[in-house]
Parts: sequence; structure tokens; C-alpha cells
Amino acid sequence: MNDQSNFLNPDSLRALYGPALPTSLSKEVPFLTEPYADMIRASPFVVIATAGEEGLDCSPRGGPPGFVRVVDPKTLMLPDRSGNNRVDTLSNIVSDGRIAMLFLVPGCGETMRVNGRARVSDDTALCESFADANGKVPRSVIIITVESAYVHCSQAFSRSKLWDPAAQVDRRSLPSMGTMLQSAANAFDGAKYDRDLAAEGGLVPDD
Repeated sequence: MNDQSNFLNPDSLRALYGPALPTSLSKEVPFLTEPYADMIRASPFVVIATAGEEGLDCSPRGGPPGFVRVVDPKTLMLPDRSGNNRVDTLSNIVSDGRIAMLFLVPGCGETMRVNGRARVSDDTALCESFADANGKVPRSVIIITVESAYVHCSQAFSRSKLWDPAAQVDRRSLPSMGTMLQSAANAFDGAKYDRDLAAEGGLVPDD
């Protein structure tokens, strides 16, 4: 690993892998086709990647299917629900604006990718239009202008067996949330966190 000659540059990378498959290029379009939009409407989970002055961030977001609103072929809207107030994603957006999104649908091997530019709005009427089933209104809404969209095939899910019930991991075999938090901050009471988490039915604010 110390031999720097083994590190690839753009030219050697392309030489190693060869040309991109034609279908991998033709499926990318600068807007949401209706089938692409249908995938987003069916998705209850999206991973968001952003970059800004303070670095990189990759965060999960979840909600009922359709929680990311398809406004038109060039526009998506995502409510920012209550969380830990780190605002890593939002800070990156307001300083840089670039965003990448990966949408998952339970049981579906294909995933939908969207790249674009984002802004954050605290417009009262807009936020109120995203009130959840309990009437809770988000503090802000992320508005995404789509610059490219494309679908991924199911190879990653086939290899990982992510949706295969037989491959599911017993949560008890992994460190608890409290244990993991305490490993990062020794003064943290992980046991109390786990007790409180159990009392709340296992629900905690999104990161």
C-alpha cells in the first residue's frame, strides 16, 4: 500500500475499467420522467449527501411514502423534521447548495438517484402544507431543483441480500444505541439512554 504507483489517476482509472456501458449513460436525464417520479412517490426513505464549508454530510431521512413531494419534473420538496439540531445537511445547503439523493423502496431492488441544487425555506404556508398526521409542522422545507436523475439496477441489493428476511440481523447481537453513544463520550449514561429509548417504544428523533 505504500507504493504510490498503485494509486489511480483519471486516465489510469478509465483505462482500468473501460468505457461506461451505454445504458448507464442513456438512463440519466436532467428531469424526472414519470416512472422516475413514481419511484420517489413510493419511497419512505432517502439518503441525502451534501457538501459545504464545514465538510461533507450523508444523512438518512424517512417518512410515509410520498414524504418527499414531487412538485414537477424539475422540483422536489422535503420537510425537515425535528432532529438533533446539528443541522449538518441544512448548513451545507445554505453555504453550497449541491445535493445528491438516493431513494429506497422496501422490497424493491432498484434505487433512484437525484442530483441537483437545493435551497432551504421557512415560508410559513409552505411549512404548514407539510404538517404530519399529528399536525406537527416542520421548521423548514428543502427545495431541490433536479439537475440529473437516474435509476440503479438491483445488483447491490442482490449481492447484499438487504431485503432477504433470512439475512436479517438480530438487533440484540449488535451494540445498543446507548452503548455506541457512550463509546464516543465516556460521561454519557448509555444505560439510561437505552432505558428511556425502550420506554418511548424505541423511537428517537432523526439524526
